[in-house]
Amino acid sequence: MAERILMVIAGLLALVVAGVALFWQPEMPERPLPRAIIAAGGDFTLQSASGPVSLKDYRGKLVLLYFGYTFCPDICPTSLAATSEGLKQLKPEELAQVAMIFVSVDPKRDTPERLKEYVEFFHPTIVGVTGTAENIAEIAKRYGVFYAEQKVETAGGGYVVDHSADTFIVAPDGQLVGKIAHATPPDQVVVAIRKYLKQP
Repeated sequence: MAERILMVIAGLLALVVAGVALFWQPEMPERPLPRAIIAAGGDFTLQSASGPVSLKDYRGKLVLLYFGYTFCPDICPTSLAATSEGLKQLKPEELAQVAMIFVSVDPKRDTPERLKEYVEFFHPTIVGVTGTAENIAEIAKRYGVFYAEQKVETAGGGYVVDHSADTFIVAPDGQLVGKIAHATPPDQVVVAIRKYLKQP
């Protein structure tokens, strides 16, 4: 099963690279959040394969926060592939100042172990976390994240989860300061990260 997941992801990555090359746009995709409409954001504690993870554990680092799920057919692989390629372009001293957390919006299926295997395929520094449905709903609301299950016509009565696809930028002091749009090219991911790394 794990090998099948990795093969599907590898195929999607090839499509992502081709798509990024085809649809790349040079304008800045990163969007600062005006104070008047900024989501509350804030700290949270969820479960990873290595134990509890809190946002406050990363104080002093720039945190990229993404809400998705491992069974996602296209949106999550596209975003994670582009962001991970951006992370690979950072200098070692820059990467040491950045963290990324992948929050599952599908706690019924995404176990901590499954999340670990999934996110580390994209980049070894990404941490996958989950919690109860109530925990996830409360955190998502604070970050202005939308997600909803949609049934699909399969023999097993499966479902997909429609969800917001932006990557949130959390400053080293824990404040939510911006977003990176879905499918932002890796070079522009780097630009957005460096912009906030330079800010006091």
